[in-house]
Amino acid sequence: MAEALRLAVVGTGLKAFDYSRGWLRMPDVDFVAATDVDAAACERFAELCLASGRPRPRLFGDLGALLAAMRGSLDAVYISTPHVFHADQAIAVTREGIDLLLEKPMVTSLADAERLIAARQASGTTLVVAFQGALSPLVRDTRARAVAGEFGELVSISATIWEDWAERYAGQWKQQPEISGGGFMFDTGAHMMNTVCMLAGSEFERVSAYMNNRGRPVDILCAVAARLRNGAVVTLNAAGEGPAQCASQIALFFTRAIVRIDAWGAWREIALSRDGGPREMAETIDNPLRVFIDVRAGRMENPSPAEDGRHFAQLWEAIKASAARDGTAVAIAGSGKPRSSIDAFGESSATR
Repeated sequence: MAEALRLAVVGTGLKAFDYSRGWLRMPDVDFVAATDVDAAACERFAELCLASGRPRPRLFGDLGALLAAMRGSLDAVYISTPHVFHADQAIAVTREGIDLLLEKPMVTSLADAERLIAARQASGTTLVVAFQGALSPLVRDTRARAVAGEFGELVSISATIWEDWAERYAGQWKQQPEISGGGFMFDTGAHMMNTVCMLAGSEFERVSAYMNNRGRPVDILCAVAARLRNGAVVTLNAAGEGPAQCASQIALFFTRAIVRIDAWGAWREIALSRDGGPREMAETIDNPLRVFIDVRAGRMENPSPAEDGRHFAQLWEAIKASAARDGTAVAIAGSGKPRSSIDAFGESSATR
């Protein structure tokens, strides 16, 4: 049996704590170290490890101290910190030659995405962005079947995500733009945007966006109309104010099928006829770390690489630029080469 993955956690707050409840049941993962700016949160994480029958991880006051003390004793790091810190922390980890599972969104700017990709390329390490949708077997299967031509040509995408986000995170770092990098669309809405990007089969070409802060320092509402390079049209709607719930629906309209799926890849419905199809379900909590382990071991291709994070950052910057100009359309420069997660499908004769 292969040795267990020696994993360190950077940022032991809500997301990491919830994930770790399941991850601690994985026999092939050892939590050996952790750090957080909140010492109480770090201690709570250590107590969770002990309560799960695992050894107490070594705790550190910052990432630099952790990397220095654990040099040669780490296989991978999971980063789950406020968005603005992702780039520098991820670069520090990759420069140590350590593989990385990085919480979404990857970075807050296109410039940071370029810096991180350069650092990863120089180090030769594995970097997986922890978008649950991109790592979901239902999302990956949908893309593979679309690429194979089963659904026909992509015509349109309509995506919506909603949450009582304005109230739930009032006064927290997620609503501080200098730390969060954006509001509801960039936080919870990032799941919707990334899954759409993965399933679109084409890069975004042009976007028009509107935002409303609803009295908050960051956007609470966001609506986007866009065109893809393959000719399909897209609408994205993010509503961060409402009753206590969080959900999403992405509808992809092809010439031979309608695919409905949620942003996290937890469920999917495929209608190949008027009768529709059953709802399929997938687990999304333990899956990010399991996929990371498989990618790292070479058992599967990376479904959520840093290059996809770059395209996401490019789309986000275009959305912000359009919203700042009251919806004026913004063109997005093409990469000139296929994305790692796009195998251009559904192109019309006019776009070939």
